[in-house]
Amino acid sequence: MTTPPQGNPYMSPPPHPNPAPAGAVPPQAAAPNPYAQPSPPQPGHPQPPVPPQTPSGYPNPQLGYPHPQSGPPQTPPGYPHPAHMPYPHPPALGCRFCGGSPAAQVTFRAHRGLIVLMSFRKVEGMMCGTCGLAVYRALMTETLWQGWWSPFSAVLFTPFTVLYNLLAARKVRKLGAPAPGTHGRQIDPGVPVYRRPLAYVAFVPVLWVLYLYLSAH
Repeated sequence: MTTPPQGNPYMSPPPHPNPAPAGAVPPQAAAPNPYAQPSPPQPGHPQPPVPPQTPSGYPNPQLGYPHPQSGPPQTPPGYPHPAHMPYPHPPALGCRFCGGSPAAQVTFRAHRGLIVLMSFRKVEGMMCGTCGLAVYRALMTETLWQGWWSPFSAVLFTPFTVLYNLLAARKVRKLGAPAPGTHGRQIDPGVPVYRRPLAYVAFVPVLWVLYLYLSAH
């Protein structure tokens, strides 16, 4: 029976195939490439969980910032509550013709009788003292010389229109002229009604009725 050869216990082991020279620095691990693309997941190897990313400009929830409160915005301390703050009064409305103030809401009327027909006209809105007086004088003169030429106009509508305009004119006369610098181009009031010849046409039907009365007696 043959015995297998045994190694010589007095022989040194063989040297390393590529021994490093004396004084050499051991190789360092390669630095990770920041532009490298992540490798796709391999089947059978679970991936570590990815922490949630916080958008830029928002506090990191891990830093302990309080969460925003829901509901209406809170009033900072030291400021009055919006419900208790006085609201400014709306600005005063100016004249519809020149924009001046003070102004008042008024309506002036004109009536015209045409034997069997009648027509009514009115101008209303905010008016200052100057423009309101101009409208009053124009419509009053129109009524005094055109409002008597039908039976119902002479008896009912024209007297009512004249009285209505007189009351409205008192309202704008109390305002006076608008303050300087608050108005634009105004309507020229012209001369008063009693200085307009057309206003005296109103005496024609009155003289005619008086003539019929005196003739009957």
